[in-house]
Amino acid sequence: MPDALSILVVTNLYPTRQRPTLGMFVEQQVNGLRAIGLQVKVFFVNRADEGMQAYFRMRKPLSAAIAEARPALLHILYGGVMADRVTRWHPEIPKVVTFLGSDLLGEILSGQWRRWLSAYGVRCSRRAARRAQGVVVVSEGLRRALPPGLDKARVRVIPCGIDLDRFRPTDKVACQRQLGWRDGVFHVLFAANNRDPVKRPWLAAASVEALRGAGVRAELHLMAGLPYAQVPTWLNASDALIMTSAQEGSPTVVKEALACGVPVVSVDVGDVFERIEGVAGCHLSLPEPEALAAKLMLVRLANGRVSAQHQIQELSLQKTALRLERFYRETLSFSTQPRPAL
Repeated sequence: MPDALSILVVTNLYPTRQRPTLGMFVEQQVNGLRAIGLQVKVFFVNRADEGMQAYFRMRKPLSAAIAEARPALLHILYGGVMADRVTRWHPEIPKVVTFLGSDLLGEILSGQWRRWLSAYGVRCSRRAARRAQGVVVVSEGLRRALPPGLDKARVRVIPCGIDLDRFRPTDKVACQRQLGWRDGVFHVLFAANNRDPVKRPWLAAASVEALRGAGVRAELHLMAGLPYAQVPTWLNASDALIMTSAQEGSPTVVKEALACGVPVVSVDVGDVFERIEGVAGCHLSLPEPEALAAKLMLVRLANGRVSAQHQIQELSLQKTALRLERFYRETLSFSTQPRPAL
């Protein structure tokens, strides 16, 4: 059996006491790696609370963390300024960078300064991708957004996994009663934990309003700011999940909904098409209220759950962790000569 790898995860997305839902999917990925026997420590860059200054204060504490952990490899989870800086340092240690979405695609923001900041973050991500010994993207769309000329052998598409012990089908009526949702109503769930306008909540609301106009007693439930332990209950209480984002990488909530057997109605964004392909009862739609309402109506008429167990098993925490471990070992077998400073 190969020796257990020592990995230091560097990320700006991780739950804290003040922000318990921040980066839950990163924590789950770390848990999956530990469960298969890897020695994983986390170096958290608190960008959410400290602002951009966090990136300019992290070199010394990161060096101390590296000296203590003595990792075989750094896994940088999220691109942008953080990845740009970390890939410049400690050239003796191989690095894998995971890109999650807006770090490569940019963000849809208002205001000249925020648009410039987003574009700068994308440039930083591209530099980090060129320097890193390994690159992970969570969807094929993000692979296409990588800078040209990267060695394909150093790139993998590995969506973040989900906890299939936590996310599984449970009794819908019991969950609805637990949450106090009304009987005889078609319950549509919209997830926007950070209330980001890129999620287009207005489009989800207009779609459910159009569904009501067609005679369906429907309610839209906004899932935001919940303790993570409550998310499976909200999903299982829902008749459908609606996804209206203008931009995504690999939305975790879609995978969690499928694991719970909840039908998904979504615009064509991120890797949603790949996730729901072949799953009867899930639908892609144009980003228009009437079109989304028509797909929700199909779900309402079917009045059932979906079966996606075969597809979703490939996204378990264990299988995702094993894919990452395999890529770590491949990365370590590559030349560890530092990339050119870009």
